[in-house]
Amino acid sequence: MPVLNSTKNLHVIEPPTARREGVGVFEYTDHYTVFHYGRMPDAIPGKGEAICRMAVFNFRLLEDAGVRTHFRRFIAPNRIEFTLARLPDPTARPLTPASGNYLLPLQVLFRNELPPGSSVHRRLAVGDLTPADVGLDTVPPVGEKLKRPLIEYATTRDDVNRFLTAAEAQHLAGLDDEQFQALREVTLTINTVLTGHADKVGLSHCDGKAEYLMSSDQELVLADSPGTPDESRLMLDGVHCGKQVLRDWYVGSGNEIPTSKLIADGVPRSQWPRPASLPPDFLPVMTDLYRSLSETWTGEQHWHGPDLPAAARAVADVIGR
Repeated sequence: MPVLNSTKNLHVIEPPTARREGVGVFEYTDHYTVFHYGRMPDAIPGKGEAICRMAVFNFRLLEDAGVRTHFRRFIAPNRIEFTLARLPDPTARPLTPASGNYLLPLQVLFRNELPPGSSVHRRLAVGDLTPADVGLDTVPPVGEKLKRPLIEYATTRDDVNRFLTAAEAQHLAGLDDEQFQALREVTLTINTVLTGHADKVGLSHCDGKAEYLMSSDQELVLADSPGTPDESRLMLDGVHCGKQVLRDWYVGSGNEIPTSKLIADGVPRSQWPRPASLPPDFLPVMTDLYRSLSETWTGEQHWHGPDLPAAARAVADVIGR
Protein backbone atom coordinates (compact mmCIF):
# COMPACT_ATOMS: atom_id res chain seq x y z
CA MET A 1 0.00 0.00 0.00
CA PRO A 2 1.69 3.25 -1.05
CA VAL A 3 2.17 6.06 1.41
CA LEU A 4 1.30 9.46 -0.03
CA ASN A 5 4.39 11.67 -0.11
CA SER A 6 3.96 15.02 -1.88
CA THR A 7 4.37 14.48 -5.63
CA LYS A 8 5.78 10.99 -5.06
CA ASN A 9 4.23 7.84 -3.72
CA LEU A 10 6.39 5.99 -1.21
CA HIS A 11 6.32 2.19 -1.12
CA VAL A 12 8.14 0.60 1.83
CA ILE A 13 9.83 -2.62 0.73
CA GLU A 14 11.92 -3.24 3.86
CA PRO A 15 11.22 -1.07 6.91
CA PRO A 16 14.28 0.53 8.51
CA THR A 17 15.24 -0.42 12.06
CA ALA A 18 17.44 1.22 14.67
CA ARG A 19 20.40 -0.84 13.44
CA ARG A 20 20.02 -0.92 9.68
CA GLU A 21 18.55 1.03 6.78
CA GLY A 22 15.50 -0.18 4.93
CA VAL A 23 14.54 -0.17 1.25
CA GLY A 24 11.90 2.02 -0.34
CA VAL A 25 10.58 2.79 -3.79
CA PHE A 26 9.56 6.26 -4.93
CA GLU A 27 6.93 6.40 -7.66
CA TYR A 28 7.10 9.83 -9.33
CA THR A 29 3.54 10.89 -10.12
CA ASP A 30 2.12 13.50 -12.50
CA HIS A 31 0.93 15.63 -9.56
CA TYR A 32 2.36 19.01 -8.59
CA THR A 33 2.30 21.07 -5.39
CA VAL A 34 2.43 24.84 -4.79
CA PHE A 35 1.72 27.18 -1.82
CA HIS A 36 2.14 24.39 0.78
CA TYR A 37 -1.32 23.18 -0.21
CA GLY A 38 -0.40 19.61 -1.04
CA ARG A 39 -1.44 17.99 -4.27
CA MET A 40 -3.26 20.39 -6.56
CA PRO A 41 -6.37 19.36 -8.56
CA ASP A 42 -4.74 18.59 -11.90
CA ALA A 43 -2.24 16.04 -13.09
CA ILE A 44 0.29 16.99 -15.76
CA PRO A 45 0.64 13.97 -18.08
CA GLY A 46 4.22 12.77 -18.33
CA LYS A 47 5.60 14.93 -15.51
CA GLY A 48 6.42 12.01 -13.22
CA GLU A 49 8.49 10.09 -15.75
CA ALA A 50 10.27 13.23 -16.94
CA ILE A 51 11.33 14.17 -13.40
CA CYS A 52 12.24 10.60 -12.47
CA ARG A 53 14.62 10.34 -15.41
CA MET A 54 16.24 13.64 -14.40
CA ALA A 55 16.60 12.40 -10.80
CA VAL A 56 18.28 9.18 -11.92
CA PHE A 57 20.67 11.13 -14.16
CA ASN A 58 21.54 13.48 -11.28
CA PHE A 59 22.16 10.72 -8.76
CA ARG A 60 24.63 9.11 -11.14
CA LEU A 61 26.24 12.47 -11.96
CA LEU A 62 26.68 13.29 -8.27
CA GLU A 63 27.95 9.84 -7.36
CA ASP A 64 30.61 10.21 -10.07
CA ALA A 65 31.62 13.42 -8.26
CA GLY A 66 32.04 11.53 -4.98
CA VAL A 67 28.69 12.39 -3.35
CA ARG A 68 27.14 9.48 -1.47
CA THR A 69 23.41 9.18 -2.27
CA HIS A 70 20.47 7.03 -1.23
CA PHE A 71 19.84 5.92 -4.85
CA ARG A 72 19.93 2.16 -5.48
CA ARG A 73 18.44 1.52 -8.93
CA PHE A 74 16.11 2.86 -11.61
CA ILE A 75 12.84 1.04 -12.23
CA ALA A 76 11.62 2.37 -15.57
CA PRO A 77 9.76 4.44 -16.40
CA ASN A 78 8.98 6.44 -13.25
CA ARG A 79 10.29 4.73 -10.11
CA ILE A 80 13.53 4.47 -8.18
CA GLU A 81 14.60 2.12 -5.42
CA PHE A 82 16.47 3.84 -2.62
CA THR A 83 17.90 3.39 0.86
CA LEU A 84 15.18 4.17 3.39
CA ALA A 85 15.97 5.82 6.72
CA ARG A 86 13.81 6.28 9.80
CA LEU A 87 11.83 9.45 10.46
CA PRO A 88 13.04 10.74 13.82
CA ASP A 89 10.55 11.35 16.60
CA PRO A 90 10.16 15.15 16.59
CA THR A 91 9.91 15.12 20.40
CA ALA A 92 13.06 13.05 20.91
CA ARG A 93 15.99 15.24 21.94
CA PRO A 94 18.84 15.36 21.63
CA LEU A 95 19.00 13.85 18.18
CA THR A 96 22.49 12.49 17.50
CA PRO A 97 24.16 10.51 14.68
CA ALA A 98 24.65 7.68 17.18
CA SER A 99 20.85 7.26 17.09
CA GLY A 100 21.32 5.29 13.89
CA ASN A 101 19.94 5.79 10.41
CA TYR A 102 17.51 8.72 10.32
CA LEU A 103 16.36 11.38 7.91
CA LEU A 104 17.58 14.80 8.97
CA PRO A 105 14.50 17.00 9.65
CA LEU A 106 16.21 19.73 7.68
CA GLN A 107 16.56 21.03 4.14
CA VAL A 108 19.65 22.89 2.97
CA LEU A 109 18.97 25.54 0.35
CA PHE A 110 21.55 26.91 -2.06
CA ARG A 111 21.10 30.05 -4.13
CA ASN A 112 23.19 31.23 -7.07
CA GLU A 113 20.80 33.89 -8.40
CA LEU A 114 17.76 35.75 -7.06
CA PRO A 115 15.28 35.59 -9.96
CA PRO A 116 11.60 36.59 -9.89
CA GLY A 117 9.79 34.30 -7.46
CA SER A 118 12.74 33.84 -5.08
CA SER A 119 11.57 33.95 -1.46
CA VAL A 120 14.55 36.16 -0.63
CA HIS A 121 12.86 39.15 -2.29
CA ARG A 122 9.63 38.66 -0.32
CA ARG A 123 11.42 38.15 2.99
CA LEU A 124 13.57 41.25 2.46
CA ALA A 125 10.50 43.31 1.55
CA VAL A 126 8.59 42.44 4.75
CA GLY A 127 11.59 42.65 7.06
CA ASP A 128 11.92 38.95 7.83
CA LEU A 129 15.44 39.11 6.40
CA THR A 130 18.16 41.75 6.09
CA PRO A 131 20.88 41.88 3.43
CA ALA A 132 23.47 41.25 6.15
CA ASP A 133 21.69 38.03 7.13
CA VAL A 134 22.55 36.57 3.74
CA GLY A 135 25.97 38.15 3.33
CA LEU A 136 24.91 41.03 1.09
CA ASP A 137 25.70 44.73 1.44
CA THR A 138 22.44 46.05 -0.03
CA VAL A 139 19.00 44.85 -1.07
CA PRO A 140 19.66 42.94 -4.29
CA PRO A 141 17.73 43.67 -7.48
CA VAL A 142 15.53 40.99 -9.00
CA GLY A 143 17.70 38.71 -11.11
CA GLU A 144 20.87 39.39 -9.12
CA LYS A 145 23.65 36.85 -9.67
CA LEU A 146 25.50 36.23 -6.44
CA LYS A 147 29.28 36.33 -6.21
CA ARG A 148 29.21 33.13 -4.18
CA PRO A 149 26.43 30.67 -3.38
CA LEU A 150 24.13 31.55 -0.51
CA ILE A 151 23.38 28.67 1.87
CA GLU A 152 20.23 28.69 4.00
CA TYR A 153 18.45 26.16 6.19
CA ALA A 154 14.79 25.36 6.77
CA THR A 155 12.61 22.82 8.53
CA THR A 156 10.89 20.03 6.60
CA ARG A 157 8.15 18.75 8.89
CA ASP A 158 6.19 21.90 9.72
CA ASP A 159 2.92 22.82 7.99
CA VAL A 160 4.85 25.77 6.53
CA ASN A 161 8.61 25.26 6.60
CA ARG A 162 10.52 27.76 8.75
CA PHE A 163 13.88 29.27 7.90
CA LEU A 164 16.54 28.59 10.52
CA THR A 165 19.84 30.10 11.56
CA ALA A 166 22.88 27.89 11.10
CA ALA A 167 23.00 27.25 14.86
CA GLU A 168 19.32 26.26 14.92
CA ALA A 169 19.80 23.97 11.94
CA GLN A 170 22.80 22.26 13.50
CA HIS A 171 20.91 21.67 16.74
CA LEU A 172 17.80 20.37 14.96
CA ALA A 173 19.84 17.93 12.86
CA GLY A 174 21.84 16.71 15.85
CA LEU A 175 25.22 17.25 14.19
CA ASP A 176 28.53 18.16 15.78
CA ASP A 177 30.68 20.97 14.37
CA GLU A 178 32.64 18.70 12.03
CA GLN A 179 29.52 16.99 10.69
CA PHE A 180 27.72 20.29 10.18
CA GLN A 181 30.69 21.65 8.25
CA ALA A 182 30.65 18.48 6.15
CA LEU A 183 26.93 19.07 5.46
CA ARG A 184 27.75 22.53 4.10
CA GLU A 185 30.69 21.29 2.02
CA VAL A 186 28.71 18.43 0.45
CA THR A 187 25.90 20.87 -0.37
CA LEU A 188 28.35 23.22 -2.10
CA THR A 189 29.71 20.27 -4.11
CA ILE A 190 26.17 19.29 -5.14
CA ASN A 191 25.46 22.87 -6.20
CA THR A 192 28.71 23.09 -8.18
CA VAL A 193 28.01 19.84 -10.05
CA LEU A 194 24.38 20.68 -10.86
CA THR A 195 25.13 24.29 -11.78
CA GLY A 196 27.97 23.19 -14.04
CA HIS A 197 25.74 20.71 -15.83
CA ALA A 198 22.98 23.29 -16.22
CA ASP A 199 25.44 25.70 -17.80
CA LYS A 200 26.63 22.94 -20.12
CA VAL A 201 23.09 22.42 -21.49
CA GLY A 202 22.24 26.13 -21.69
CA LEU A 203 20.21 26.53 -18.48
CA SER A 204 20.54 28.69 -15.39
CA HIS A 205 20.49 26.78 -12.10
CA CYS A 206 19.25 29.64 -9.92
CA ASP A 207 18.67 27.80 -6.67
CA GLY A 208 17.85 24.42 -5.22
CA LYS A 209 17.72 22.35 -2.09
CA ALA A 210 19.10 19.14 -0.67
CA GLU A 211 17.98 16.76 2.05
CA TYR A 212 20.10 14.17 3.82
CA LEU A 213 19.95 11.07 5.92
CA MET A 214 22.44 9.99 8.55
CA SER A 215 23.44 6.42 7.81
CA SER A 216 23.94 3.67 10.38
CA ASP A 217 27.70 4.16 9.92
CA GLN A 218 27.23 7.86 10.76
CA GLU A 219 27.85 9.24 7.29
CA LEU A 220 25.80 11.91 5.52
CA VAL A 221 23.89 10.55 2.52
CA LEU A 222 22.07 12.69 -0.05
CA ALA A 223 18.34 11.96 -0.27
CA ASP A 224 15.25 13.13 -2.20
CA SER A 225 15.66 14.28 -5.85
CA PRO A 226 18.13 17.18 -6.19
CA GLY A 227 18.40 19.12 -9.43
CA THR A 228 14.90 18.30 -10.69
CA PRO A 229 12.37 21.10 -11.35
CA ASP A 230 10.53 20.08 -8.17
CA GLU A 231 13.65 20.81 -6.10
CA SER A 232 15.63 23.35 -8.16
CA ARG A 233 14.77 26.57 -9.95
CA LEU A 234 15.89 26.14 -13.57
CA MET A 235 15.51 28.88 -16.17
CA LEU A 236 16.06 29.22 -19.91
CA ASP A 237 16.59 32.76 -21.18
CA GLY A 238 14.56 34.24 -18.33
CA VAL A 239 11.70 31.69 -18.52
CA HIS A 240 11.09 29.38 -15.57
CA CYS A 241 11.20 25.66 -16.39
CA GLY A 242 9.34 24.21 -13.44
CA LYS A 243 6.63 24.82 -10.90
CA GLN A 244 7.28 28.56 -10.64
CA VAL A 245 5.31 28.71 -13.90
CA LEU A 246 2.35 27.18 -12.06
CA ARG A 247 2.73 29.54 -9.10
CA ASP A 248 2.81 32.49 -11.49
CA TRP A 249 -0.40 31.39 -13.19
CA TYR A 250 -2.26 31.06 -9.87
CA VAL A 251 -1.03 34.44 -8.64
CA GLY A 252 -1.57 36.22 -11.96
CA SER A 253 -5.09 34.84 -12.38
CA GLY A 254 -6.11 35.71 -8.82
CA ASN A 255 -6.44 32.07 -7.80
CA GLU A 256 -3.63 31.88 -5.24
CA ILE A 257 -4.51 29.88 -2.11
CA PRO A 258 -3.44 31.84 1.04
CA THR A 259 -2.29 28.77 2.91
CA SER A 260 0.05 30.64 5.26
CA LYS A 261 -2.86 32.77 6.50
CA LEU A 262 -5.20 29.79 6.71
CA ILE A 263 -2.66 27.95 8.86
CA ALA A 264 -1.98 31.03 11.01
CA ASP A 265 -5.74 31.47 11.52
CA GLY A 266 -6.12 27.84 12.55
CA VAL A 267 -8.48 26.94 9.72
CA PRO A 268 -8.70 23.11 9.45
CA ARG A 269 -7.45 21.73 6.15
CA SER A 270 -10.85 20.17 5.57
CA GLN A 271 -12.24 23.72 5.34
CA TRP A 272 -9.64 25.13 2.98
CA PRO A 273 -10.98 26.29 -0.41
CA ARG A 274 -10.38 23.93 -3.29
CA PRO A 275 -7.84 25.36 -5.74
CA ALA A 276 -8.95 26.29 -9.23
CA SER A 277 -8.03 23.89 -12.00
CA LEU A 278 -5.55 24.90 -14.65
CA PRO A 279 -6.95 25.94 -18.04
CA PRO A 280 -7.23 22.84 -20.27
CA ASP A 281 -4.78 24.24 -22.83
CA PHE A 282 -2.17 24.80 -20.10
CA LEU A 283 -1.72 21.08 -19.34
CA PRO A 284 -0.22 20.02 -22.70
CA VAL A 285 2.08 23.06 -22.59
CA MET A 286 3.38 21.97 -19.18
CA THR A 287 3.73 18.38 -20.39
CA ASP A 288 5.93 19.58 -23.26
CA LEU A 289 7.96 21.76 -20.88
CA TYR A 290 8.74 18.94 -18.42
CA ARG A 291 9.52 16.44 -21.16
CA SER A 292 11.69 18.87 -23.15
CA LEU A 293 13.53 19.88 -19.98
CA SER A 294 14.18 16.22 -19.13
CA GLU A 295 15.49 15.45 -22.62
CA THR A 296 17.72 18.54 -22.63
CA TRP A 297 19.08 17.76 -19.17
CA THR A 298 19.73 14.03 -19.65
CA GLY A 299 20.56 13.98 -23.36
CA GLU A 300 18.08 11.11 -23.79
CA GLN A 301 15.28 11.30 -26.35
CA HIS A 302 12.04 9.60 -25.35
CA TRP A 303 9.15 11.78 -26.49
CA HIS A 304 10.39 13.77 -29.52
CA GLY A 305 8.23 16.78 -28.78
CA PRO A 306 9.18 20.43 -29.21
CA ASP A 307 12.68 21.46 -28.21
CA LEU A 308 13.13 23.31 -24.94
CA PRO A 309 13.24 26.85 -26.41
CA ALA A 310 9.93 26.21 -28.20
CA ALA A 311 8.39 24.69 -25.07
CA ALA A 312 9.56 27.65 -22.97
CA ARG A 313 8.11 30.13 -25.48
CA ALA A 314 4.76 28.33 -25.32
CA VAL A 315 4.79 28.63 -21.53
CA ALA A 316 5.61 32.34 -21.71
CA ASP A 317 2.70 32.82 -24.12
CA VAL A 318 0.24 31.11 -21.75
CA ILE A 319 1.42 33.06 -18.70
CA GLY A 320 1.36 36.32 -20.66
CA ARG A 321 -2.29 36.02 -21.67
